[in-house]
Amino acid sequence: MTAHALAGALADDVRRRVFAAIALGATGTAQIAERAGVPAREAVTALRRLAAAGLVVDAGGVVTLDEARLRELARTPHPTRPAASREETVLHTFVRDGVLVGLPAQRGRRRIVLEHIAQRSFATDTPYPESAVNDALRPWCADGGSDHVTLRRYLVDELLLTREQGVYHRP
Repeated sequence: MTAHALAGALADDVRRRVFAAIALGATGTAQIAERAGVPAREAVTALRRLAAAGLVVDAGGVVTLDEARLRELARTPHPTRPAASREETVLHTFVRDGVLVGLPAQRGRRRIVLEHIAQRSFATDTPYPESAVNDALRPWCADGGSDHVTLRRYLVDELLLTREQGVYHRP
């Protein structure tokens, strides 16, 4: 079980209250429901989910915390993820599911986002009429993080697209 899964198991208010009642000594379903202040039916559902997550053990009607499992979870080292690059961090912040959620105000960050959009939207050395550029940029703006005209202007300003006589190219 990961820390994320543990947090998920205890994210529900009823499960958290049932878990706390067990931790404070309640052992039977009726006693757990009473101490947690929840209906018995909700307590039973919460107990099932806590048992499935490996946090509690029901041994013949006596419910206890699975202390060995909890100790094991506490001692399990957290997997280390390599630090994300600056580009990944910026893109994760401003682009979600292929949609621009906002344009960074800082030029360096904005450049990273614009390069990402240009690389995924336009082939190099291919001519694009303005209508095709607009059509390629509109999906990026679906969440209202920006509009396609502003995005097109920034791409030209940053020389990620060039414009000659109404025809655009990605150099």
